[in-house]
Amino acid sequence: MHLSLGPLIFTLLLTQRLFRFSKINNHPQWERLFRYARYFAIFLFVTEILIAASNSTRWVWHIILISLILFAFQQKEMRSLRMFLMAFIPYVLVAFFSDLIQLILSSFYSRWENYFETAVMLSVIWLVAILFSHYRQSKAAEKERIKRQHEDEINRAIAIRKVELEGLVDERTAEITKQKEELEKALEELKATQGQLIQSEKMASLGELTAGIAHEIQNPLNFVNNFSEINKELLEEMSEEIEKGNLDEVKLIAKDVIENEQKINHHGKRADSIVKGMLQHSRSTSGIKEPTDINALADEYLRLAYHGMRAKDKTFNVTMKTDFDESIGKINVIPQDIGRVILNLITNAFYAVQVETQNYASPQQAPRKQPDYNPTVIVSTKNTGTHVKISVDDNGNGIPQAAIDKIFQPFFTTKPSGQGTGLGLSMSYEIVTKAHGGELKVDNKPGEGVRFTIILPI
Repeated sequence: MHLSLGPLIFTLLLTQRLFRFSKINNHPQWERLFRYARYFAIFLFVTEILIAASNSTRWVWHIILISLILFAFQQKEMRSLRMFLMAFIPYVLVAFFSDLIQLILSSFYSRWENYFETAVMLSVIWLVAILFSHYRQSKAAEKERIKRQHEDEINRAIAIRKVELEGLVDERTAEITKQKEELEKALEELKATQGQLIQSEKMASLGELTAGIAHEIQNPLNFVNNFSEINKELLEEMSEEIEKGNLDEVKLIAKDVIENEQKINHHGKRADSIVKGMLQHSRSTSGIKEPTDINALADEYLRLAYHGMRAKDKTFNVTMKTDFDESIGKINVIPQDIGRVILNLITNAFYAVQVETQNYASPQQAPRKQPDYNPTVIVSTKNTGTHVKISVDDNGNGIPQAAIDKIFQPFFTTKPSGQGTGLGLSMSYEIVTKAHGGELKVDNKPGEGVRFTIILPI
């Protein structure tokens, strides 16, 4: 009985391991085989106890163990179990040959029985050691399998989440792309609208100047007409003197005609200059810089702005002063653009002093200046060596301090509703800073006036 306890234990261990392998790898026919083998081993052990037939049943144990091992070795799917199976081979061989020698050569076995038992014991120790090592390796492998399975699950979750995120990114990208296209379209429309507003502003300022230009151009035209009539009379008189043969008188008349023609030419050029300035102001900028007499440009637009204000308000009057630095000469600018800036600043200055003048005439408004207030606008230029400064000063009431930081913003105006578009100073700022690389500064003195200064690099 003692001898059969070991075979029972080892048979149960072997069949249990083979049964679990078959179940994991989905081999139902093998599962049945190893289940029956386990049941048979238990039946055999119980039978051995009941009938005390250990000598007869020991060969059945050998057949069971050897058959199980040989069957497992023959299956390719069970290659991973071969180390486990190798642990049983020493015990099976030693036990089998020990029993065989005991059966055939009993006297020899009796003399060497201790050695045979020792060999069996060593094979058992070997089996237990190998099984223990295999158990530890199986546990480590199981942990590694569980770890890999967990990592695989994490990787699958990450892959699923990645796909979901990629889908969200694609959706967001499509939304952003659509929004970008809508914004670009809106920006193009805004730029087109801004261009239309700027052109409207230019045409509006041109309309305000029309009366002033008409008045300004009338003077040279009157001179041309008058001197033309005088020359006509002088030529008739010259014709009479030629018939009389009075050459001295003819020479004097001819001299007067030449002087008059020079005056006609001068005023004709003056009228031509005014018309060209008007056309430059009305058309879109060429964006090409050209040598320009800044002093002449400032003086031209000062007179045009004044006559434009007079055309709108016959009572408007202002003292205009100029202080031009003659050393400036000509500098490279876009004349129609700088002309618009100067015109806008002067027109704003005229408006500021006009408001102050009207405060005295209105019983609802308390005058903010002294009773002897004299509305004055000063246009000056200065050559600093590296820059040219164009200043427009007025002695109005100044700009509210809260509005100083906003005056160059588009559509911001300090004028009452309907009297300003808020584009004049923003256009001027863009022209000076971006188109010419200069500066447009404001020096505000509340209650005293404002100075706007254009600084252009030479």
